Amino acid sequence: MDEEETGGYREPCSMCAAVDWGISDEGRFYCKSCHNVIERTREVVDTSTLMMGCSRISSISKSSKTKKLEHGWEWMVCEGFQFILKHQAEALLDLGVCSYFKDDVLCKFWRMYLQKSRQAYTNDPVSTSKFKVRTQDSESDSAPESSVWSVSETEELGWSSGAGSAAENLSDGLSVTSGSVDASFYLTPHQRKSPRMMSMPKTLALCYLALLWAREAFTLADLLRLVSEGCIPYVNAHEGFPEEMRLYGRDALIFRVESIPSHRALHKEACSLAVFLDLPPFPPITQDCLLHPSLLTIRYLTEVNLPDEVQDFVCRVIEQAGMEDEALHSFKPMKSRCVLPLYDVQAAALILVTMKLLFKLDDRREWDLANTASDMNKETPGENCFNVRKWYKMVESALTRARQRQEENIARKHWKSQKVLYTSKKYKTVVLKRRRVAEQLQMTFQKLSGSSPSPPPSSPSSFCFCWGEEDEEHGAVDGPSLHQQNLGSLVVLRDGELQPSNPTYWHPSLRVCQDRGCRSHYDEVEDTLPKMFVWLLQLFSFILNVQPSCVYEEVLKVERRFLRKNPKLK
Repeated sequence: MDEEETGGYREPCSMCAAVDWGISDEGRFYCKSCHNVIERTREVVDTSTLMMGCSRISSISKSSKTKKLEHGWEWMVCEGFQFILKHQAEALLDLGVCSYFKDDVLCKFWRMYLQKSRQAYTNDPVSTSKFKVRTQDSESDSAPESSVWSVSETEELGWSSGAGSAAENLSDGLSVTSGSVDASFYLTPHQRKSPRMMSMPKTLALCYLALLWAREAFTLADLLRLVSEGCIPYVNAHEGFPEEMRLYGRDALIFRVESIPSHRALHKEACSLAVFLDLPPFPPITQDCLLHPSLLTIRYLTEVNLPDEVQDFVCRVIEQAGMEDEALHSFKPMKSRCVLPLYDVQAAALILVTMKLLFKLDDRREWDLANTASDMNKETPGENCFNVRKWYKMVESALTRARQRQEENIARKHWKSQKVLYTSKKYKTVVLKRRRVAEQLQMTFQKLSGSSPSPPPSSPSSFCFCWGEEDEEHGAVDGPSLHQQNLGSLVVLRDGELQPSNPTYWHPSLRVCQDRGCRSHYDEVEDTLPKMFVWLLQLFSFILNVQPSCVYEEVLKVERRFLRKNPKLK
């Protein structure tokens, strides 16, 4: 045992009775024999304040600061979510969201939630009869020492100062097995199913509603991708809590995140939250808004490296399907029928319908057109006709690499929090021991395998692929850009304007299913669909991080509207 490090501490270990103590990186004593961690810590002394020649640490004891903050503040679960929302809003501001998004939109939505859920801004706060009384000498690590949020960080930023109104009613009734005072109330079977209780997915849903109200160019897929990349706090977001807000026990069931919500789940959460808040109609999505399909489709055409001329035909599909009307894309929360448009999936569906018009996508016609384009490029020097076969090979290769990168990033992702969460003081040493053993095994495995550390995170981008010429500024790209190529044999001049040379259009059954419990029949018809069409569904499902069935159902909705106005194509 290193006498200088441990200061001659000779007490036997309570777990194995050995006297072999070491000092962890955090400054805590642990038994080298059984890895048991005790409360004793090494005091860190600032040597700059000592006299010359007297800088040696000569005493080991519990830190006075640790003892002072041992119990922490009294705090409520909604205040924890308020901290998380504040950090998420600040991250979105750093990503370029408008300055009024945080205080003028998201803050107001949050106050509306607190009032609707009767947690603040109300004379009739939520009932507190279910909270258990805890005495000051309880074994819990979060007994009160000061009043709640007297001058909190969120008050200084203009956020809710009314959340403490409910906390005042809880000053004599604290939860036994949690750091917060009302965790047990959040976890009752009735409240867990209630829309009034905030949850981690609801924080993202509230941010998305605020982004939509501010008409920001953030789709639901963008929000989820930024969360997955760690640009927006979500996984282990509770690590941003102040040190005085002790988090353990039942709090872990509320704030711990084990997965990122799916596109469908978060969309449903946003709809139910908008209805619960009784929000008025959202600002209209006009044609100058980046969420309008006429502009959003340009982004996804660039993403999949299709020629710019395709956009002209996409706009024709939008016009002939009657989808230019802003009322069709503006969100109006209603309890009877709440329909929140899937802006990103709808844009992908419009591109797919346009490609079916141009290429037919029946596993035969598109390859015949590719042969024709290849012959035109050979016969006419300088001709730059779009070849769907070359495009497919290029995008398929980039898609394979992107999927591999995604799998590697998921494998590297750390879901465990740096702040150890434990259910009670009794199991604290066990949790700390398991964490230390796991970290040692991970370090040993990396040394033995010779695996390189995780690469530094790249700057966030709105695109999954990068097309163009490789240079030092942009680095590696997925392939050359095809945006300036012309459609060549894909179009013919008819009635004074360019029309698709493909004369026919195929489509599956467009009959609407009357079964309310039915979501999609894609799994039943997938084997009967052309392989090229299925591949395009999978391409856009990867870009948007949705299931192919979601894109397929949106294609059917667009086709019903489009073919109703163009019966000759049926």
